[in-house]
Amino acid sequence: MRLTMARPLMLIAGLLLVAAPAAADERAQTLARQNGCMSCHGMVHKQVGPGFAQVAARYRADAAAPSRLAGRIRSGSVGTWGRVIMPRQPQVSEAEAKLLAQWVLAQPSPP
Repeated sequence: MRLTMARPLMLIAGLLLVAAPAAADERAQTLARQNGCMSCHGMVHKQVGPGFAQVAARYRADAAAPSRLAGRIRSGSVGTWGRVIMPRQPQVSEAEAKLLAQWVLAQPSPP
């Protein structure tokens, strides 16, 4: 009986491991749309600010990037990508900013 139950439990655990990142990805995309991120940032290329894939490519090897980007989402920045101003987003919680930063950094490199 144990062998019969082990297989379905392993299958369920595997599905949860796949579903969790997908849910986080969907939540981050929703946050990006709700907070106007897509007004200035494209998924791949620059609009007003850099595309998310461009940000990911620049910071991919930087271990401190997730917390730094989360801080820039909430506090804003100037001069990181030229003269473009990243406005403050204080309505975004710290947890949401971290989720958004991780999502941005997970984007594939631009073609």
